[in-house]
Amino acid sequence: MARTLPSHARRWPLAALIGLSLSAAGCSHSPGRSADASTSLTTASATATVHPAVQRAQAEVTRQVQQADAGDFDDARRGFIAAPHGQVRNEAGQVIWDFDAFAFQQAEAAPDSVNPSLWRQARLNNQAGLFKVRDGIWQLRGFDLSNITLIQGQTGWIVVDTGTSRETASTAMAFARQHLGAQAVSAVVYTHSHVDHFGGVLGVISADEARARQVPIVAPAGFMEEATSENVLMGTAMARRAMYMYGSRLPANATGLVDNGLGKAVPFGRVGILPPTLLVQQAREEHVIDGVRFVFHNVPDSEAPSEFTFALPELQAYCGAELMGHTLHNLYTLRGAKVRDALRWSGYLDDALKQVQGSEVVFTQHHWPVWGPERIRGFIEHQRDAYQFIHDQTVRGMNAGLTAPEIAETLKLPTALQQDFAVHGYYGTVRHNVKAVYQFYLGWYDAHPANLDALPPVPAAKGYVALAGGPEGLRAAAQKAFDAGDFRWAAELLKHAVYAYPSDKPARELLARSFEQMGFLAESAPWRNVYLSGALELRDGPPTQGPSRVAFAELLQHTPIERFLEAMAASLNAEKVGDARATINLVFSDLKQSHVLRVANGVLRHEAAAPAADADATLTVTHPFFVRMVTGQVGGLGLLTSSDTKIEGSRLALGRFFGWLDKPAGNFPIVTR
Repeated sequence: MARTLPSHARRWPLAALIGLSLSAAGCSHSPGRSADASTSLTTASATATVHPAVQRAQAEVTRQVQQADAGDFDDARRGFIAAPHGQVRNEAGQVIWDFDAFAFQQAEAAPDSVNPSLWRQARLNNQAGLFKVRDGIWQLRGFDLSNITLIQGQTGWIVVDTGTSRETASTAMAFARQHLGAQAVSAVVYTHSHVDHFGGVLGVISADEARARQVPIVAPAGFMEEATSENVLMGTAMARRAMYMYGSRLPANATGLVDNGLGKAVPFGRVGILPPTLLVQQAREEHVIDGVRFVFHNVPDSEAPSEFTFALPELQAYCGAELMGHTLHNLYTLRGAKVRDALRWSGYLDDALKQVQGSEVVFTQHHWPVWGPERIRGFIEHQRDAYQFIHDQTVRGMNAGLTAPEIAETLKLPTALQQDFAVHGYYGTVRHNVKAVYQFYLGWYDAHPANLDALPPVPAAKGYVALAGGPEGLRAAAQKAFDAGDFRWAAELLKHAVYAYPSDKPARELLARSFEQMGFLAESAPWRNVYLSGALELRDGPPTQGPSRVAFAELLQHTPIERFLEAMAASLNAEKVGDARATINLVFSDLKQSHVLRVANGVLRHEAAAPAADADATLTVTHPFFVRMVTGQVGGLGLLTSSDTKIEGSRLALGRFFGWLDKPAGNFPIVTR
């Protein structure tokens, strides 16, 4: 069965999901689409023409895909119990998950507008339902980007990961009870700190029930800090970029969104969290949870900063969390994030080869399981070797004086790895992972003097356009490249044309067509989404609305105050401040906390301290009111009139202070300037 296309959010970190909630309110048209894109997406994308060069390239990939092991489809369907139907709606009645949105992928043959290898992955990810993994273990797949795993305990289900939203998690649990019988939740296990693995917990069990029954909530060391704080500082930029990476404005069709590599999409709904009651601190740690023995293995700073895998010895099963899966993962994620350590990741996979001994099945929190010791070993070995190969060969190239683009252009996985579709670049890619390794060690500078203080995009673009003889000359060269099927060069030329002359409609359209062809060719779902989102924006412009955080209030209330103050400091507009100074006391009446905020030298500094006697103003608030401020539910009038606030000292100084803080809309242009 096919799944959704939740409109506004497609993956992972909190900031990305917040940013993809652009039109959560008042969106009454078709699901999976932001309000400002409901019409133009269909007309701009669905009528795209596939270039003959793309058709030839797809035919070659088709021949490679035809040699793939069909056993993956058997595994993806193995243990099937039942499939869901219909839609999942939020409290406002909006569709946030539609089990039939990707029904167009039922055909085995890929359309010319989709890379056949990506089409294969999309169809594998399109198996939604309840599946039996092994006696005592079930998975709910296709209710979210990630899987919900149920393990039979003595008194109920131990739920491993809870999806992204309360609504879809609740639907999944109701579906499980319908087909397996009603059982209570006896424990919750979070494998790692990405929101699609914990955000739906309040749809699995309520906070009151968890507290009353003292239900264990198990997580790896550092979980709450990472889960609640990730990307608050860079949230706006990451969220905007995430719209490209996850194709949040694209329709679900053969010329639009087809997959996300890890799964179909992420639902936009209510996101919450229950703090862990048990943190796994050691590298290896055993616990008996509701009668089931878990052997946990912490793998921090791999796919997530806080993550573990675990073995279930008596069930002869191993959970690989997101350390492994049926795709090459990201060492650098295109939405923007800190680079991950390829060598450490590879090392953890090598450790896993020992940890899985005695297991008959490996299940992960995306995709489908792998059965049988021999296949399990090959699966993990190839994952391990892919990351180490990318690391080692990139470092070798760096030491030979090659730049990141030069290494990425030529590096190819060895034949055995190329033939294993579980390490194909459906999510991460060899090309951008090579650049991640380069960045990890050497940073942005490639050592060429001309790149030390290069021109910004627009001045450089104007120079290139002039050199080409003006916009017409550059467009003519780009058209020649496009006609020859050299879409990368066409895009390189047209990038300058559009930067220099944003209103040049012929250049914008030809660049959009170039992006489309590159998207159709891409094996990576995020690459496809980026290219097609760029094409859409060239034709329709950026989104009209910025991000809303209202649906994340239940999660943000667990975020440390210091993280919000760091973000506040990073939003200080130094030009507005000039040489001014200010001291503001921020007091939380219910938390019995106070912070002193000082502005000087164009910098906002903060410290947890007693209110300063020399403060210009003191703002006293409750923590819930502060969260409502952060999520945009309360404005200036509410600050002045609410019974949850008190202002002492100069209101003028307090108003001036807040006026210094930028409030970015989060809908800045990407393909234009």
